[in-house]
Amino acid sequence: MPEGKLPGLEPFRERWPWKGPHLQTVRNTIVRPAFDLGPAELLRFPMADGSGDVLLGALNRGTGDKPLAVLVHGLTGCQDSYYVLATAKALQGRGHPVLRLNLRGAGPSAGSCRQRYHAGRTQDIRAVLSQLPPDLAGQGLVLVGYSLGGNAVLKFLGEGDFPVPVRAGCAVSAPIDLASSSRRFLAPDNRAYHKWLLGKMKAEMQAGAGLLEDRWVRAAATAQSVWQFDDTIVGPWNGWGGAEQYYRVNSAIGFLLGIAVPTLLVHALDDPWIPGDPYLSFPWHAHPNLVPLLPTRGGHVGFHGRGGVWHDRALLAFLDNVGA
Repeated sequence: MPEGKLPGLEPFRERWPWKGPHLQTVRNTIVRPAFDLGPAELLRFPMADGSGDVLLGALNRGTGDKPLAVLVHGLTGCQDSYYVLATAKALQGRGHPVLRLNLRGAGPSAGSCRQRYHAGRTQDIRAVLSQLPPDLAGQGLVLVGYSLGGNAVLKFLGEGDFPVPVRAGCAVSAPIDLASSSRRFLAPDNRAYHKWLLGKMKAEMQAGAGLLEDRWVRAAATAQSVWQFDDTIVGPWNGWGGAEQYYRVNSAIGFLLGIAVPTLLVHALDDPWIPGDPYLSFPWHAHPNLVPLLPTRGGHVGFHGRGGVWHDRALLAFLDNVGA
């Protein structure tokens, strides 16, 4: 299928020296860009599930009457991930208030949570949105997720049952088929990525060691792969038989048909972590609420092109087009 188009948005073109999927993927880690968002307010979201867990978020107020943008990070990310900060800055320039949410046990939330997020824990997103102050949610919401957080956002949108009006959604580099993404991540050419990400997953568990059950901390320390981590920790901890059931129940591709709000999906077909086949085989033409942008290049949550981060420019153009 074609890459997809949006009025007012040029096709993605890599900019030198960030050529190829790997440099696109690791560019922020190399450059470590800085973003001045101004002062942020700390918001606390207690979970009403008996765990005592509290999710934390950083709120930057807007300058107009735009809907609140809620940004949901990816695996081992947090409110201060570079891609989250870049989108927050872009939306801030459009007048949006922006909430950079830390999922359960991620980043600053690690010290206040006994449980951990996963790719389909949409009840936490729903709980957070239900606690938003009326002055923040009065213009509705825009939900944006990246990678694992993108899968969670799409699943949430497909489930419906919104506690506040959602005007638009966006997912960037989302693993909409979790099983195929897990298999792809185990490929030999992803060995360096795999070692790095698994190390961060283990460190994330260790950061909450005083609050977590010892069996999960021990299982994390001995996990030899991301798949094994999902099979021995994420699956059984959340009531599934293992990784395959976890993937099957929570993959966003099973929820896309239920999405009833305008939703942008941005994914590069050269993403080294997430295969493009699930995107290419989906019948987009039959679901006008879904707007896919599938450039051949861009890496994983990369899209570093002329004029800045292309997926952020795509998001702004999309919001212009849907009036959000």
